[in-house]
Amino acid sequence: MEDKELKEKFIDEKTGIEYIRKGDYYIPNLVIEAQRKINLNRYGRLRLEYLKKHKKAEYTILFMDNKLNEHLEEIQETAKKRVEEIIKSLKEQSNLTEEMKNTDQLYWVGMMNNFKNQAEEIVLKELIYV
Repeated sequence: MEDKELKEKFIDEKTGIEYIRKGDYYIPNLVIEAQRKINLNRYGRLRLEYLKKHKKAEYTILFMDNKLNEHLEEIQETAKKRVEEIIKSLKEQSNLTEEMKNTDQLYWVGMMNNFKNQAEEIVLKELIYV
C-alpha cells in the first residue's frame, strides 16, 4: 500500500530538479542536452585535455552548461588566427620574403619552422594552458 501512495515522479520546489523513483530511492532525473559534433583541431584537443586534467571545476561547469563545445571552438579558432598573425609579424620583423624561398630554400624553411614553433609556444601559453 505504501508503494502506491509514494509518487513515481516529483519536482523539488526549491531546486526545480525532477526526481524519479527507482525502488526505494528517488534519483535526480538529470538529462544532458545533445550537443552537436565538432571537429577539434590540435588546439581544441589540447585545451580539452588541459581542462580535464587541471581545471576540473571549469570543465564541469562548461560541460553542464552545454558551453564546452562552444568554448573549444572559440579557443581553436582564436589560436589558429593568433598563430598566423604571429608568424606574419615575425616574417616582417626578419625581412623574410617569398623570393628567399627560391634563392635560399633551406634558410627560408628553417626560418619558417622557427617562426611557427615560436608562434605555437606563445599561443599555448596565452590561450591553451590558462
